[in-house]
Amino acid sequence: MKNVDTVPHIPVLLNEVLEGFSKIKDGTLIDCTLGYAGHSSSILQHFSNIRLIGIDRDDEALKFSANRLKKYLDRVTLLKGSFSSQLEEIDFNNITALLADFGVSSLQLDKRERGFNFDSEILDMRMDQRESFSAYELVNSYSQEMLEDIFKRYGEVREYRKVASAIVKKRELSPINSNQELSELIKTIVRKTGKTHPATLYFQAIRIEVNQELEEINSLLDILENKKPKGAIIALITFHSLEDRLVKQRFRKWSKSCICPQDAMRCSCGNNHNLGKELNRKPIVATSSEIKENPRSRSAKLRLFQFKA
Repeated sequence: MKNVDTVPHIPVLLNEVLEGFSKIKDGTLIDCTLGYAGHSSSILQHFSNIRLIGIDRDDEALKFSANRLKKYLDRVTLLKGSFSSQLEEIDFNNITALLADFGVSSLQLDKRERGFNFDSEILDMRMDQRESFSAYELVNSYSQEMLEDIFKRYGEVREYRKVASAIVKKRELSPINSNQELSELIKTIVRKTGKTHPATLYFQAIRIEVNQELEEINSLLDILENKKPKGAIIALITFHSLEDRLVKQRFRKWSKSCICPQDAMRCSCGNNHNLGKELNRKPIVATSSEIKENPRSRSAKLRLFQFKA
């Protein structure tokens, strides 16, 4: 077990990521979700000729990672901001790999002052604390219909109407000020199943909306589709079905050589439209030993794609 005082976040599927990049000899790797440099520090250690561009929205994570990666200073560039905005400015001519881990870091989840935790005394959930829109604004200003929509779409829950209605009724008396208050309200409506907290999927939906997480993933995929970095290996780690579906569908699209209509009698498109190939048709998941060490890895899925050289 790693010392969490030294390393506040255990990177998921680390060995699988390193294996996925094993054929890379040089060039630059972009870590779109640098976090606390768990993946990046190991990549720099294993691949001595690789340069790294690390991107993150979180000032605390960037400060920690700058210190953690200082021995690789001559090979590292750190950028502050959303990866969708930063990637537009990067020259992809020498990019040989790209990694994104779409999970929220353990430190963000566990630190009550960041407002992700069920027991937090604030209602926040912003990955970039410079942004003005937080979970507080969402919970206390979205209409009942809007709340129902995000709970249904991003949480994929059954009691979305009941929870949205309860939130609206409660805030009519006074604003909902904390995650504690919100999670207790949800617990009065949603039954606990197994070890999962009843508010888990509702908090997930709020977090996705606050940080525009699915839009960010779509933007990343759009940029890659436009840039088509030659020979680059793309490794994307998702944590719930909505994210995985976006990645899976796009990778399948990029792998498709024939784009003729399904009812066409014969191919007339040239059958050469694929941008590359999926390196794993089924997602790679954590081993039982990793899940035992890091329970949050149980929902992680890794998909790999390589663009044509």
